[in-house]
Amino acid sequence: MAIIPPQRKSISMVKAQLLNPATTSHFQVSVSFLESAFNQYRQELGLNLDQGRLNILCSDATLPGSRFLTAELNNNIPGVRERHVYRRSYDDTINLTFYCDADQYLPIRFFEAWMNYISNMTSSGSNKVKNEDFNYRVKFPREYRGNLEVSKFEKNLDSRRQTKILTYKFVNCFPLAVNSMPVSYDASQVLKCTVGMAYSRYFIEDRPRGVIPRFLNALGSRGGRRGPEFNSGLPVPSNPAFRAGALSTDNLTSRFGGQDNALL
Repeated sequence: MAIIPPQRKSISMVKAQLLNPATTSHFQVSVSFLESAFNQYRQELGLNLDQGRLNILCSDATLPGSRFLTAELNNNIPGVRERHVYRRSYDDTINLTFYCDADQYLPIRFFEAWMNYISNMTSSGSNKVKNEDFNYRVKFPREYRGNLEVSKFEKNLDSRRQTKILTYKFVNCFPLAVNSMPVSYDASQVLKCTVGMAYSRYFIEDRPRGVIPRFLNALGSRGGRRGPEFNSGLPVPSNPAFRAGALSTDNLTSRFGGQDNALL
């Protein structure tokens, strides 16, 4: 059996190995559904989809986990319990929380339209959702599955000591539930929409060190900088809640960078 003896470490070695921890406030979520027949359901809810804005409005997400399912053998060897892996099990859902913009409640309309598409609930035609004899038949799974990625990075993404981005890609995902959102006449808070996304499995995609193109596209130009990665044509989010000070600027600064720890 190998024995690891205590080792003397200098202060510089301790700083290099311990004083660069990962933080929870630097991440990017990319969720999309590109089926052409989805356009009808978007239009019925008055949704003007801005994909870059939807992604950057995601304020909370979860890095997924998994576990092994095992078969147990007791006392096959006297006094020993053996475990043998037969399957890898994934979490049932991943919860995503979005800030709701004051222009069109983009996250709510997007996921409600997606769920209407899955269940064929429409306000047009003879079988309208408001009819007393309304009925529906859900689509086949291959028709309503979308795309979901969660990327984890750090504030030194663009610096000399670059972060190796951790990107989770989810297979066969679709919205399973849109949580209820309480409103009241009490002190105003930012309206948030939490969505549970179901998926079959996930895998970690290898990404090079450096910038995340989709994240920079969503942010647009900043501070007068221009470059190929900034010219996607996606607008910078203009949520009035951000401008009105309803959100903590400290939280936004820690997530997207500031003067002292600029991300871009």
